Amino acid sequence: MQVAIVLYPGLTALDALGPYEVLNLMPDTEIRFVGARPGPVAADSGVLFLGVTHTYAETPAPDLVLVPGSSAATATAMADRALLDWLRAVHPTARWTTSVCSGALILAAAGLLRGKRATTHWLAQSGLAAFGAISCPSERIVRSGDIATAAGVSAGLDLALWLVGEIHGRERAETIQLLIEYDPRPPFDMGHPDKASPRVLRQARAELVRAGANARTAIAIPQVAWREALDRFRARGRRRAPSS
Repeated sequence: MQVAIVLYPGLTALDALGPYEVLNLMPDTEIRFVGARPGPVAADSGVLFLGVTHTYAETPAPDLVLVPGSSAATATAMADRALLDWLRAVHPTARWTTSVCSGALILAAAGLLRGKRATTHWLAQSGLAAFGAISCPSERIVRSGDIATAAGVSAGLDLALWLVGEIHGRERAETIQLLIEYDPRPPFDMGHPDKASPRVLRQARAELVRAGANARTAIAIPQVAWREALDRFRARGRRRAPSS
């Protein structure tokens, strides 16, 4: 099985590396870190670099696609025509198309979530509706046919283990869980807005806004949604045009 994990400048590292650590332990699996060009890509921290191993053109038919999110660069990725075109091209033949955190907005910008249930980071849930997706803010993993979306950042580990269970069965997924000793026992219980105190929720929201994620994404969503709608309209017009 060929697994393509998308890398783009400003991604959140754990969104990609958490699933990688799990999926890399599946039997007969080739992992590719896919992007516009081979080479280093800076994560959103600006101090950690990940490496693109294969271009989009070199990866025309992956079996599993995973799109990570970002604390600040989701909007840029949503407007990246090369990335969106690649997602549209590989999705029909992929066994699974998946996302972690705000990566769901990138799938949505590619037109892959229209009419489908999906989840994303709690702060980005409202953006799904702009692309015709059905937001499921209380669910950590949402499957809609051959698309699976996960909630924020750490949910990527859960998504990857769930995928292993779907592909290779529960025993292999449980073995991998034990291999990486994934036995979460957080010292605090504030991992979802439903559990957070008002003060912690305000502080978390303010920090994300200061990072620029919310503002830029709020601007990008209507722009990308409009472009998607215009592209669909123009495509219909080309199909209806009389032949000469």
